[in-house]
Amino acid sequence: MSSSFEGLGLRAELLRAVAEQGYTQPTPIQVQAIPVVLAGRDLLGAAQTGTGKTAGFALPILERLAQRPGLGAVRVLILTPTRELAAQVHEDVRTYGKHLKFRSTLVYGGVGMQPQVDALRRGVDVLVATPGRLLDHARQRTVNLSGVEILVLDEADRMLDMGFIHDIRRVLALLPAKRQNLLFSATFSDDIRKLSGTILRDSVTVEVAPRNKPIELVAQVAHPVAKDRKRDLLAHLVKAGDWRQVLVFCKTKHGANRLATQLERDGIEANAIHGNKSQNARTRALKSFKDGELRVLVATDIAARGLDIEQLPHVVNYDLPHVAEDYVHRIGRTGRAGASGEAVSLVCPEERPLLAAIERLMNRRVELRKIEGFEGPPAHEPSSPRHAQAHSQHRPQPHARAQAHTQVHAHRHPQQPPQARSHARPAMQKQEHVRAHQEEAQPRIPEPVPGYRALTAHAPQARTPALLGGNPHRKR
Repeated sequence: MSSSFEGLGLRAELLRAVAEQGYTQPTPIQVQAIPVVLAGRDLLGAAQTGTGKTAGFALPILERLAQRPGLGAVRVLILTPTRELAAQVHEDVRTYGKHLKFRSTLVYGGVGMQPQVDALRRGVDVLVATPGRLLDHARQRTVNLSGVEILVLDEADRMLDMGFIHDIRRVLALLPAKRQNLLFSATFSDDIRKLSGTILRDSVTVEVAPRNKPIELVAQVAHPVAKDRKRDLLAHLVKAGDWRQVLVFCKTKHGANRLATQLERDGIEANAIHGNKSQNARTRALKSFKDGELRVLVATDIAARGLDIEQLPHVVNYDLPHVAEDYVHRIGRTGRAGASGEAVSLVCPEERPLLAAIERLMNRRVELRKIEGFEGPPAHEPSSPRHAQAHSQHRPQPHARAQAHTQVHAHRHPQQPPQARSHARPAMQKQEHVRAHQEEAQPRIPEPVPGYRALTAHAPQARTPALLGGNPHRKR
């Protein structure tokens, strides 16, 4: 296999675009995936964020489009689970294809439909979309998918986690049976293998380890802290360490909003992104963060999916995730491209079981480091009421607003014990995440696009192959 982009069968215009981005060598996923896609084969790829998978499918797709120009119908459909990932993939496609003649557009919820309708009517070669908004266009007959030649399912595992399987099946029913399919997933779970078995034919499987292994490149530390002191500790860490780019994970949208507001009051530039924010607001917040205008970006797991921020120095788990694998995805956002990074977890006593599950998954212990004045009960040791009472008498008191929030939160659930709330929360969270990405109410129904293939529940389901993508190494 070739160790250079020149040897992968890409035309000069694509090589020029790659070079202009400062990329010198293809990553392993690109070396393996590009020839497969160029050959027209179906592909099942296991590749995480940071492996260069987007370029792994975007470059050969653009090469194939250039070999046989189309007539303006949608020829390539790329489905992603979130708006942010869709925007990032679309930006990459346009960047790599900037010296070629083709049209692409982006379709996702949270923004008006009419500009998307106008773009689709002008003709599109490459369509990047989230499932829900794409189906909105299909129902309103503003998109024609009967000419799709290549289907890409990017981060298919996350789509399944978010409950998009039924939407995916509806999309598949709108596509022609004869097409190339590319499916990418961070892992090969049973659900992914089952999905790939229904849409891929004579496929090639490519499995690539992440370019950055979090366990090796990311310094991981956990700070034991009382739950009502987390925000104080986070503000202390950011200020004392003069942290400049900090991605903070919260488990709920409300919690992300509240934390960003409190950090702003503490004099730390912060903003939050989540499913309830408009797409324009999310885009502005991300740009401010990348440009260095924001020190802290607070996000939920789903909203952060697809964020592409190189050499992110700090990731903070303000709330530990309920799924241990999500911890690995979170900390994998720092220490990219061989750079060192730091993942900090603020662990209150209630989160001890979650930390233990994360350590079992990684088969290693996370270093515990107490911060004077903020210590909670040791994260690996059970806490007794007597110890908690003695500790609360000596530690500094939280701010008045933190106390007020604790009281308000307690009054919201007067009859429900904390244990019951903790068991109910994961299920409610998953439903909330799914709802956050269901598309907005639809505007007036535009005129149908010629050649529209009706969306019906009984349309035959076509088989589809899978594809890989990502970003190459950048020249330092």
